[in-house]
Amino acid sequence: MYDSLKKYNNQVYTGMKIGGSHKWIYNDGKWTETKTAPAKWTINFNSVKTRVNPAPSNSGANIGTKFHWYIIADQIATKLNKDSYMTQMKGIKYKIGHKRPQWRTFSYNYPEQNSYKERVIKILETILNKLKNENLPKNDSITRFIFNEI
Repeated sequence: MYDSLKKYNNQVYTGMKIGGSHKWIYNDGKWTETKTAPAKWTINFNSVKTRVNPAPSNSGANIGTKFHWYIIADQIATKLNKDSYMTQMKGIKYKIGHKRPQWRTFSYNYPEQNSYKERVIKILETILNKLKNENLPKNDSITRFIFNEI
């Protein structure tokens, strides 16, 4: 069951078991980006995502539950014509916290929990340390490294 306690590498968790996967469709996705420096953009993406296959009955989080993710991704956009690009994105997402419908705030805001900032710093430090200590070919994408990191 979704809410039953599970264990992975001495870490107790709930939710989908390790190795499970979802496929989603983003029919109405809106991506907005603003150039803020010569090689830097801020991005915003909003969409309703819909399962390709329906969820099993009596599974998953309660309606109204929110999940907060931190995403690190590698994107390649190939220009197809003057107005269109084929976009490929690969990456990883880390669960930062969640908010059950009856809770006042996200889990990382409660006492004895690591804060949002602490969680993101730990993720970035772990990836940065691993990148510094890995021997990747000079022109290799970090995508393969990122996927192997998990």
